Amino acid sequence: MAGLLLCKRAGYGLQFRIEMAKSKEKIFEVACPDCGAMLRIDAETGLLVSHTSAPRKRMFEDLETAAKAMRDQDERKESIFKQSVEAERNKEDLFEKKFAEALRKAKDAPEGKPLREFDLD
Repeated sequence: MAGLLLCKRAGYGLQFRIEMAKSKEKIFEVACPDCGAMLRIDAETGLLVSHTSAPRKRMFEDLETAAKAMRDQDERKESIFKQSVEAERNKEDLFEKKFAEALRKAKDAPEGKPLREFDLD
């Protein structure tokens, strides 16, 4: 007997095969390869009996590592803020340069009515 089982959390299709002649157990457990959850499956019907979520992993091993990560995050935030302040200071100069370049291009462009594609037909 073969079937397809879906893990609730990951939505991951897990294929399984059941050997009915060799197996005397009615329920067996399968670990989901995506999320690590334990799935209990009825051998006769191939249906999911229960689902046990995988234990959550700790993000940090100790308090010192967590505090260091928080300090690093604060430094990154400060750096990004300084960059945005500097960009705001230079914004006016940048716009003036862009305007001067566009004005120069407009003066260099030929005068007259621009041609459109359907005017050429």
